Amino acid sequence: MKKDTLKSFEPIIGLQPNFLILGTMPGKESLKKNQYYAHSRNIFWKIIYTLFNKNLSSNYLDQIKFVKENNISLWDVCLTCFRLGSLDSKIKEEIPNNIPQLLGNHPSISTIIFNGKTAEKLYRKHFKFIENKKYFTALSTSAANASYSFEQKLENWKYRLSN
Repeated sequence: MKKDTLKSFEPIIGLQPNFLILGTMPGKESLKKNQYYAHSRNIFWKIIYTLFNKNLSSNYLDQIKFVKENNISLWDVCLTCFRLGSLDSKIKEEIPNNIPQLLGNHPSISTIIFNGKTAEKLYRKHFKFIENKKYFTALSTSAANASYSFEQKLENWKYRLSN
């Protein structure tokens, strides 16, 4: 692997996972901290906690425990890629994670939610939708997606996590 290749994290698997939330590739801050959605302006964790009417924990281990207990799994479409900066639009030469294998190993996952349009686009580039699974594209929680308010993103995610 070339030295400037980015590598994503291992998946976080819920206890009895119903949902798989797929991002593209962790951003620079997330990679530096080795944490999903670590950038201070990414509202992923705030949205997830708000949807379950809980106060946001800033402790990453608590956040992971929270999604697991709520039957949510997290992963990224890309296993590796090249990218200058953190923008999804800059992803090049991606190699996907083996998402079909993960879904086969966890048949209780019935709903796949893409965190933004680029995650869906990359998934479609490498995989086909699987029968008997529901797929939704949610508004990206990234700070780069600033044209939507927190309330708009929250309502959008609420619909996806309730189906």
